[in-house]
Amino acid sequence: MALTLRRGVSTADTDYGIALLDEDSGEYYTLNPSAALVLRTLLGGATTDQAIEELARQYAVDGTTAARDVEALVGDLHAAGLVEPEREGRP
Repeated sequence: MALTLRRGVSTADTDYGIALLDEDSGEYYTLNPSAALVLRTLLGGATTDQAIEELARQYAVDGTTAARDVEALVGDLHAAGLVEPEREGRP
């Protein structure tokens, strides 16, 4: 599942990853380099499985750990309302 940031969410690359600003609430979130890699990968149109593979490759972690981390990040982004909701029937 590729991700799309919700309208009103901006990103900025930092020395330590990515900062996300929710322009509606004024809240900002910081992602470390590994989370930034996953976000960039998913925003680029990759599937969750591809993001897991990329995280495992770049950070030399096992697939189970990478899958847990990617799923946690995606869940956190949805819970914070930073990404578009998933729609059924979407490829």
